[in-house]
Amino acid sequence: MSGEMNLFDRDLVRQHRDRAARTFDAHDFLFREISERLLDRLDDVRRAFADVLDLGCRTGHLTRRVQERRGVERVAACDLSPAMVARAASQDDRATFLAMDEERLPFGEGRFDLVLSCLDLHWTNDLPGALVQIRRSLKPGGLFLGAMLGGESLKELYQAFLVAESEGNHGVSPRISPFTEVRAAGQLLQRAGFIEPVADCDTLTVTYADSQNLLTDLRGMGETNALHARRKNFTPRETFRRMGKIYEDRFQTTDGRLPATFQIVYLTGWVAETPEDGA
Repeated sequence: MSGEMNLFDRDLVRQHRDRAARTFDAHDFLFREISERLLDRLDDVRRAFADVLDLGCRTGHLTRRVQERRGVERVAACDLSPAMVARAASQDDRATFLAMDEERLPFGEGRFDLVLSCLDLHWTNDLPGALVQIRRSLKPGGLFLGAMLGGESLKELYQAFLVAESEGNHGVSPRISPFTEVRAAGQLLQRAGFIEPVADCDTLTVTYADSQNLLTDLRGMGETNALHARRKNFTPRETFRRMGKIYEDRFQTTDGRLPATFQIVYLTGWVAETPEDGA
């Protein structure tokens, strides 16, 4: 893998999820909400999907929900984290669960009718390559429906940390992932060989009593910093204190809450009924 694509420490992504697995259900509100929105979009599709893949299943909420859909016969669910997979499998004896790297799908071509992915692909180093693998794993006429964090996500937290670290003596550490923009996502779907590619977005704003509660939720989700370029030593306590004060000064609402923006980019793409030669 080229250095320019190696943005994320995938071992660290896995470790973050492994640590989050035990208490994930206390912090999974965003994953549950976006899972339901993906299923709402699926309800608009008038066809059955017998073989389904849940890519990045965490503790299996979307896996369990999609099995309730008429026509679904088999569901495979995978995650980078063995601990997440174990939690999911303990709650569901119908699906097949696999701990594996989503960047290297082990499935043969034309395996699934539907691939779902909820808030997982923003941690891939090679998003174009991941989309190609997803497209190849789908049968002719298959559907990919995914959601990932977009470029406006956590903009308040990013700004507060940027100012706080700029004022200190330790320099600024990269903290927020370079999330994909909507226009680029649509282009990537097309490049990966999907037909009728659609990328759109919406925004959720969650409010917190203070910035520490937001950071606790992000750790509980397994969504903390895994950039290779991050500072490897501990962030001084004073930086966190200063960040919290800046967050309050700049973004606190009239009722004393702190907003946290999550932009969700939705990806939809179909596989041609008759694959082109060489596809």
